[in-house]
Amino acid sequence: MTVDQIPIRRALLSVFEKEGVLELAQALAAAGVEIISTGGTARLLTDAGLAVTAVQDVTEFPEMMDGRVKTLHPRIHGGLLMRRDLEHHVQAATAHDIRPIDLVVVNLYPFGDVVARPGVTEDEAIEMIDIGGPSMVRSAAKNHRFVAVVTDPADYGTIVRACGEGEARTDLATRRTLARKAFSLTARYDAAIAAWMTEREPEGEELPENLTLGLRRAQTLRYGENPHQRGALYLGAASREATVAHARQHSGKELSFNNYLDANAALEAVRGLPDQACVVIKHKNPCGAASRAGQLDAFLAAYAGDPVSAFGGIVAFNRPLDEETARAMATKERFFEVVVAPSYEGASLELLQTGAKWGKNVRLLEVGPIEPAREGELELRWIRGGLLAQDADCGRDFDPEVATRRAPDDRERADLLFAWDLCRNVTSNAIVFVKDRTLIGCGAGQMSRIDSVEIAAKKGGAACKGAVMASDAFFPFADGILAAQAAGIAAVIQPGGSMRDAEVVEACDEKGIAMLFTGIRHFRH
Repeated sequence: MTVDQIPIRRALLSVFEKEGVLELAQALAAAGVEIISTGGTARLLTDAGLAVTAVQDVTEFPEMMDGRVKTLHPRIHGGLLMRRDLEHHVQAATAHDIRPIDLVVVNLYPFGDVVARPGVTEDEAIEMIDIGGPSMVRSAAKNHRFVAVVTDPADYGTIVRACGEGEARTDLATRRTLARKAFSLTARYDAAIAAWMTEREPEGEELPENLTLGLRRAQTLRYGENPHQRGALYLGAASREATVAHARQHSGKELSFNNYLDANAALEAVRGLPDQACVVIKHKNPCGAASRAGQLDAFLAAYAGDPVSAFGGIVAFNRPLDEETARAMATKERFFEVVVAPSYEGASLELLQTGAKWGKNVRLLEVGPIEPAREGELELRWIRGGLLAQDADCGRDFDPEVATRRAPDDRERADLLFAWDLCRNVTSNAIVFVKDRTLIGCGAGQMSRIDSVEIAAKKGGAACKGAVMASDAFFPFADGILAAQAAGIAAVIQPGGSMRDAEVVEACDEKGIAMLFTGIRHFRH
């Protein structure tokens, strides 16, 4: 028999998300297709006046165990898996009263959405692990030479058009495409379950032996980092945390590849900063950052840290954006590509959109409440041919040791801790200068630490006098300390651990600089 054009005579519809399924069923019924269905889907179709054959009438076996067992039966899976071109398959089906099923329409229990909800219990999560749905999807997709499987409501139109006038048919190319999408769905689904179970492993366990990623393409971007590169955004399951990937975009043009990178860097930099905090990002590194009692003060201080670099940058806040701050942002002298905030209060959205000409294009992202990063999260980095995985660098649990004769005073200590938190999100070799919990200079991504110090000193200028310095890794020589002291730095925080620590401490003592050792490093390549 030919397998290019296969008629649809029997269809099984069993969906969790009901939108669009009634219209699909009506088109199938109009084309003379027998509809088999289960549970809530069957009730929806029956209430609309459609003739529906219940699954239990096909299997002659009742649904049981709270619906856990209903489609797991030879008359269902035999109807999906039988090859119509093999005589012994046809004979076996006839002998056991198994009739072919030509179309399966299934979408799965929303496991990922449910486990992302705050407070979800283990029992609730487990009940959202779909068994019958993925089993039918895989059976139909394996036998796609003869069976069409639809798992995405966006493809309902394909089947409606296939009904046309008279007999409904699907061609092999369509069935192959639908099968590929079906296997991608079940792979993502199982990956989400595996990830949830991995998160629940006891602390102290090794990194997962097998790391399964389930991602779907959510958006095709205009291009990648450069116009000659293709780009796309792929999403995993919904997150319980504030993320740029799952943010709600209120206005502005579509986010570009680089916008996503920078907006994510801004969110991670502001995550966990104290009080009302604001960070301005340019090329994934902070050019401005500040923490204050009031949001407007935090923004103005962050912007003033490097107003030249801040122009066209990405700005993030750790608290809902208020109207006063939005009004100060939306001027012709300032320009931002993206704004990231937990939410937008009052008329702040309107003020940003209308206060300056650039407001009609600015991307305004709402990410929800921003909490410090959770211990135990995995950070993934692609390399050609493989993937690197590590614990995310939360790095806040440390007890700094005073390494010098002079201990930092209270103001210096507050600035040092702020600077230490900032340098965690700066590309190595990372040096940040901070004064009054404000970033005044940053040296990032340099091949030598002394170069980063000199860049930060140049950025900070006269403001460096009395400021503090954070270094993401130890100073291999005292030259970085001497350059910082020449710029006016009064206190330093760094991991320590160099074979020349004594030389570095001695240089600090000679210059009256206070220094803290953290014992942990913050490299970010």
